[in-house]
Amino acid sequence: MRGRIPKIAVDEPNINITPLIDVVFVVLIAFIMIAPLLELDQIRLAAGGKALSHIPVRTDPQSQIQIHVQADDSVKLNNEIISLSDLVKGLRSLKNEHPDARAQLFHDKDARFGTYQSVKNSLENAGFEEMDVVLNP
Repeated sequence: MRGRIPKIAVDEPNINITPLIDVVFVVLIAFIMIAPLLELDQIRLAAGGKALSHIPVRTDPQSQIQIHVQADDSVKLNNEIISLSDLVKGLRSLKNEHPDARAQLFHDKDARFGTYQSVKNSLENAGFEEMDVVLNP
């Protein structure tokens, strides 16, 4: 034994992550397969009930700004059909004419939620801070 240094056996920690990677891939594949089947735009709005709210909403047939969303997702601004792209312009002109008016939105329960969201965004872009959503029982 001529000055040899003995080797000390050092155990390196081995962690088997193969099962973890397998589970992650299975979950990822499941999401990839399910995601196209999800229809996020098909939320149905509930019909108005008989319950009273703590904030009463006046439905004024003579209101200056009324938006009606029909079952086929067409939009009427003060009883005139308008496209969603022209809605902001129409709302801005009505806001200038009637600065204190609140818009009343009548949304058909069979219309898509995406149309409601587009109308809401148009109202915000036109400068409205509040709107009344009127649900028919």
